[in-house]
Amino acid sequence: MTNIQRYRLLTQAGFFVLFILAPVFDLFRLDLNLKHFFFLGMHWTLGLDDFVTGKIDSTQAALNLLLRGALPIFGTIALGVGVSWKYGRLYCGWLCPHFSVVETINQLMHRTIGKQSLWDQHDLPEKNADGIRTHPNKFYWLVLLPLVSAFSFVWALALLTYLLPPVEIYGNLWHGALTRNQSVFLSVGTIAFFVEFMFARHLFCRYACAVGLFQSLAWMANRKAMVVGFNRHRAADCVDCNAACNNICPMRLHPRSIKRQMFTCTQCGQCIDACSKVQSGNPQGTLLKWVENDCALDKSARDFGQHIDIPTHCYQPENKR
Repeated sequence: MTNIQRYRLLTQAGFFVLFILAPVFDLFRLDLNLKHFFFLGMHWTLGLDDFVTGKIDSTQAALNLLLRGALPIFGTIALGVGVSWKYGRLYCGWLCPHFSVVETINQLMHRTIGKQSLWDQHDLPEKNADGIRTHPNKFYWLVLLPLVSAFSFVWALALLTYLLPPVEIYGNLWHGALTRNQSVFLSVGTIAFFVEFMFARHLFCRYACAVGLFQSLAWMANRKAMVVGFNRHRAADCVDCNAACNNICPMRLHPRSIKRQMFTCTQCGQCIDACSKVQSGNPQGTLLKWVENDCALDKSARDFGQHIDIPTHCYQPENKR
């Protein structure tokens, strides 16, 4: 594992912990009992109760709506669009607690049946990019099924704490005193997440996640945005490769293709890591790397049938620049 993949693993793990603990510390949650949000430990309301009771006038009420409602919402959207416009689905690949589960299950599924998903048509090569072989072993079903069940329950439980006071939920769970509605929510949520994690996890990321979709749309609008570039002038170096970059992609994408076909790329960089390992003995280095600005035009311009020369510096090894 390269350093950048270690950093990515740390950011994913940290954000997953934050996702679980945010409601516990009132960092962010919606309390259905109180009917308002908590943010950074504070009660976050629109301040309209004072208007109803006559304590503030309509001007102050409108200002409250702007500052406490519209500004945070549109500010968050603007920040997300801005980051996505420049870097793509960076949130998905580096932070999203759902995608970290997707990758974890993919790896264990690979060890179990030789494929990342039950729906993949072909088995992955046993030889990985680093030369280590992964032999499918049905024994891992004994690990995979409990792990998917645990992830499903944790997700259902976490979502419930975003809606009801965590102290109440965890206390009721510890004492076996969950209410009927809480039990139904956890049961249905766990089953739903189990089905999704087991059978459709990457399909959800590709086709059903609104957050991911809007990131991709913003990214596609910027032809100079960061993208996994492919040095097509050295395509002949791929002859001896077993498509390691395709095999490792958790979204089942082909990193050497044009940008339009990389629409749901999460910028996880695993394809770059795989190519670097396969080409480790090649003095010219990897064929895949993150590129942006003029270096990204080759990949995005080919979406429109244009063929732009790749600037000579784009794929030069770092030590030769």
